[in-house]
Amino acid sequence: MRKFLIFFTAVVLCTACKQISAPEPVLPVPTEDQLEWHKLETYAFVHFGLNTFNDLEWGYGNTPAATFNPVDLNCKQWVETFKKAGLKAVILTAKHHDGFCLWPTNTTDYSVKNSPWRDGQGDVVKELSEECAKAGLKFGLYLSPWDRNNAEYGRPAYVETYHNQITELVSNYGPLFEFWFDGANGGTGWYGGADESRSIDAKAYYNYPKAREIIWQQYPSAMIFGGTEQTIRWIGNEDGYADATQWSMYSPDREGVDYRQSMRGMEDGEKWLGGECDVSIRPGWFYHAHEDNQVKSVAYLTDLYYRSVGHNSNFLLNFPVALNGRIHPIDSTRVVDWYNAISNELKDNLLVNASVSADNVRGKKFKAEYAIDNDPETYWATKDNVVAASLTITLPETEQVNRMLLQEYIRLGQRVRSFNVEYLSDGQWLPIACVDSMTTIGYKRILRFAEVETNTLRVNFIDARGPLCISNIEVFFAPSKPRT
Repeated sequence: MRKFLIFFTAVVLCTACKQISAPEPVLPVPTEDQLEWHKLETYAFVHFGLNTFNDLEWGYGNTPAATFNPVDLNCKQWVETFKKAGLKAVILTAKHHDGFCLWPTNTTDYSVKNSPWRDGQGDVVKELSEECAKAGLKFGLYLSPWDRNNAEYGRPAYVETYHNQITELVSNYGPLFEFWFDGANGGTGWYGGADESRSIDAKAYYNYPKAREIIWQQYPSAMIFGGTEQTIRWIGNEDGYADATQWSMYSPDREGVDYRQSMRGMEDGEKWLGGECDVSIRPGWFYHAHEDNQVKSVAYLTDLYYRSVGHNSNFLLNFPVALNGRIHPIDSTRVVDWYNAISNELKDNLLVNASVSADNVRGKKFKAEYAIDNDPETYWATKDNVVAASLTITLPETEQVNRMLLQEYIRLGQRVRSFNVEYLSDGQWLPIACVDSMTTIGYKRILRFAEVETNTLRVNFIDARGPLCISNIEVFFAPSKPRT
């Protein structure tokens, strides 16, 4: 009998353990490095080079290196601007399509070493990387695969040159959080005086597996944008926004895939490739004086924030550095005002001291309270095979609300397919009409809606790819006021 009781107790305990274990992952799931990348949310892009001084967007590769001559280049001013705007990292365009290099490379004469700036002894990459290190900003690099200046472009010799440039950058600057390969490849160029058009097979020509190996030998945590070895993905436009339905999964090599599908991701994608939304604060990527009155407004940038970060994507905002080597005062003022506007709208989480209940709970380790405890490592989860459930949240007192932030525990995969939100008014549940459709959540989803007054909200999760895993919900009231 004693043996039976021991056996029976063990079975009960084992069953209990099984009942409260975490849900099985719904594949694919992000790596630890991809998780850290998601947390960055907003960071800066910098375009500066010969194009700046020639008033061009795409240089042809035939402009003398001596054209590059900023009179007051100040990377500290750039970094101070980024810090004040809450940006957590910066990616520098070390070489654009014209082939001009912002560091004194040994691979070509077409670089800062043959410009009058700093008497040919300057190094923009070094100056910016050092300022980022001092300020605690992460540093990344863009290196255009296409080179309209190099005489060997389109031939094997250029690929070796390109890999050598990567080697120089990863060996002498860093650490790097991201390395950018642009998608513009082949076409007309100077090509050492050949002055012709050259075509290449981008997937095969650059030997991206080798390029990835060079980068990861030094910085195995660096995210890779573009090429054939990407660990994050372009969102499919240069307008700075993702679709409201935004899966972090994608299959870039699947037959028939169009780049525009990247705006939504793929529910059945085979790889975890979070979306990155890139856009310039001005119409152009490089500085043009005639665009001084076309800097995006605070309201416009705020809308992009909600349609990028609020749509489960990262936001990469470009700054075209001006001719003098500084970020223009209009741009720097505008981006700080934007950050302050966002911070003001999402300042006070009204769910502090709120109570919550759920109509399905996996166990004590996954109770409903974990959805509003502001701890990203705890989460409310439902039982196996339960993909539809509701959370009812009661605020300490009646409040006006018009924003809701939701996050999934994406270590176990992205799950939610659709949901809706209701609020209690005079004893009746009424639907909240959101600006966007309420479909996916992922790392972060932020809803905007007309303000309602209530003390009780209900989030109904309608469908998911597996048991629900909700790590965070926050609610805000964003005051309406005119913005420039």
